[in-house]
Amino acid sequence: MGIGEKMNKRNLKILLAAPRGFCAGVYRAIQIVERALQKYGAPVYVRHEIVHNKYVVDGLRDKGAVFVESLDEIPDDGQPVIFSAHGVAKSVPQEATRREMFYIDATCPLVSKVHRESERHYNSGDQVILIGHAGHPEVVGTMGQLPEGEALLVESAEEVLALQEHVKDTNALAFCTQTTLSVDDTTDIIAALKNTFPNIKCPRKEDICYATTNRQAAMKAIAPLSDTVMVLGAPNSSNSNRLVEVAALNGCGRAMLVQRVSDIDWSELDGVSVLGLSAGASAPEILIKEVIEKAREYYNVELEEVAITREDVTFKLPKVLN
Repeated sequence: MGIGEKMNKRNLKILLAAPRGFCAGVYRAIQIVERALQKYGAPVYVRHEIVHNKYVVDGLRDKGAVFVESLDEIPDDGQPVIFSAHGVAKSVPQEATRREMFYIDATCPLVSKVHRESERHYNSGDQVILIGHAGHPEVVGTMGQLPEGEALLVESAEEVLALQEHVKDTNALAFCTQTTLSVDDTTDIIAALKNTFPNIKCPRKEDICYATTNRQAAMKAIAPLSDTVMVLGAPNSSNSNRLVEVAALNGCGRAMLVQRVSDIDWSELDGVSVLGLSAGASAPEILIKEVIEKAREYYNVELEEVAITREDVTFKLPKVLN
């Protein structure tokens, strides 16, 4: 590259949100698959994507992981089957046990906490309301901890009033939340629940995980300073989609979700002087580095990390893999 070419490049400031990318639950789940492959050899079966990220899933598939959506797809060959970080309904390990399958549970410990919480309320005689997105694997798994029809799902504050006809006893009612939701969204729903059902029981501790909260707080810090925000993550990743929403709601006129650097149309950044950059909790740091490296081909990049906290959470692996 000549001096003239370098001088003709536009300046681009990239505000890098921190924390971003992998959380402890995702890192643990990926480690579980990798360790199982090392210990037991391929194939290792994984029910549902271990985490919602194509780069991660493709990498594990190349190493010998076989991803399935149902236990029915797995032969009785004695190889391990791993349940994804999102958690599963009780019927899944029950079926695996019936078939004498060797299974390893990679459910995020924070999701497991919500599972036990919902069970505790149900066993105490409370009807459980779950705040979450219908069809998301975590929601399916959490509702599946209770007998069918016993958990009520609510997705918005507007839906709360409609719950009244399904509530058996307003004095025996409790709620839990999906861990990857927007803090702001759940605040509105929780307020509506408390207003409609004043005696509803709350979680002992906030259900939304620390990583989701931290990534959204970091996004709130960079969004108002950015002309455009880019979030690295998968279209089916709840926490990644919430980051895009948080950016749009906190002062950034344009926010987009991209899976890989190859998905970016750089012409769409014409006129952008400050680019906010983050990644969902299931997106590895290499995807961020790819974007920064590519951006340097087009711009004189100034990189600034905006850190609101540092994370040091770790989760132990299942004993069977030690």
